[in-house]
Amino acid sequence: MDSALRREYLDQTLFWTAADLEAKLLAFKTYYNGYRAHASLRGQTPIKTPESEGVNFKCYRWHKHCRGLYQTPTAA
Repeated sequence: MDSALRREYLDQTLFWTAADLEAKLLAFKTYYNGYRAHASLRGQTPIKTPESEGVNFKCYRWHKHCRGLYQTPTAA
């Protein structure tokens, strides 16, 4: 996850203090493990969530992660 962390998040995110960085890293960890599709897991997430089971694309809304940097569809 180190290279993904740097490329996908830290290169695009400003942080002001160590506490701010820690809070943002925890948010990215939640997104990365619970919502981001992983090719090595055949599009699944490491941690199963209701959203990882699939979304009915006729009725959905966007769920923002990491202060809006990433968005995933969720059931409405």
